[in-house]
Amino acid sequence: MLEGKRILLIIGGGVAAYKSLDLARRLMERGASVRGVLTPGGQQFITPLSVASLTNNECYTDLFSLKDEAEMGHIRLSREADLVLVSPATADLMAKMANGLANDLASTILLATDKQVMVAPAMNAEMWAHKATQRNLETLRRDGVLMVGPGAGMLACGEVGPGRLAEVPDMVDAVEDFFAGGVRPLSGKKIIVTAGPTQEPIDPVRYIANRSSGKQGFEISGALAELGADVTLVAGPVSQETPVGVNRIDVETALEMNAAVTAALPADAAVCVAAVSDWRMQAGSLGEKLKKSKDGIPELALCENPDILKGLSSLGEGRPVLVVGFAAETEQVIEYATAKRARKGCDIIVANDVSAASGVMGGADNQVHIITDSSVDSWPTMSKKDVAIKLAHTIKDVLAK
Repeated sequence: MLEGKRILLIIGGGVAAYKSLDLARRLMERGASVRGVLTPGGQQFITPLSVASLTNNECYTDLFSLKDEAEMGHIRLSREADLVLVSPATADLMAKMANGLANDLASTILLATDKQVMVAPAMNAEMWAHKATQRNLETLRRDGVLMVGPGAGMLACGEVGPGRLAEVPDMVDAVEDFFAGGVRPLSGKKIIVTAGPTQEPIDPVRYIANRSSGKQGFEISGALAELGADVTLVAGPVSQETPVGVNRIDVETALEMNAAVTAALPADAAVCVAAVSDWRMQAGSLGEKLKKSKDGIPELALCENPDILKGLSSLGEGRPVLVVGFAAETEQVIEYATAKRARKGCDIIVANDVSAASGVMGGADNQVHIITDSSVDSWPTMSKKDVAIKLAHTIKDVLAK
């Protein structure tokens, strides 16, 4: 796949820079030609000699080198590659890219190149979660920069969380996917995602609802679309922006959501994130506003709404290969979610704590437990976007099997 491809590898500063040597070797094993560029920070962790020895090409470090500029100017260096790969991409380097700064060789190449750029971020979890980094990340995505990772786990600083450099095989796979013509791992897969609350009208001004913002479901639909899936997002009444490449269907009630999900079948997977109201008015919405009465509090005759998750899980022919549910609990999270998985019959339950102290409802972060029939995988607290990306890759791996 990579035979004859020319890759310019920009190595940023960070402990993870040592992985770039293995990355270069793996790319070359697959036929690629690799040139290395080391930032000043990168030179604190590995040497130009090690990069040059491994790639059999000169390693470039200095924007103002008379020799390098005479033999291989930075403009030519930026244009002769088929792909510019930045690994590790530090917070500083991503900020320079997002804002068009060019004060060293690496940032100048990135501003001057007319080729596709792919970055593999690596940094402390708090730096990754910082609003400035997330703004820069969104800017780079809008500019068409491809992302690999980051993963979550033990970081060099000793903390645990998102910000870990993607594993070398994952970066190689991403490079091969790019040269395969943009064929992404979920291309050809159809996935239904539900998100947000439902609203069950009582009268023209009142309704029964849940406090879901829809943010987690929208992030999941976007992450799946980025992996190439054909995503249908069935959304309750929320103000979230539709992710790029996602087909959005707006609904209000549980009956409408159930009908939209059914209409979207068949599908390879369904991810039920929506906080669907359990009950609705038995006789439908009252035609006039319900008034206070001296006779006391009026009784509301309720009936159960359809169980969308259980309905999908219990389908015979036409059941999605993978059905994922969410369990929002305020206590005994894993125990209650495990029982819910058994009742609903779904393949995976994603459990999270939505008690007031957690700040999950309407917040930016989430901490989830992935429950299957054989295991419970508890992820560290991370942004809802990072939860979505990690879950999307989990779904990709399951569907691949």
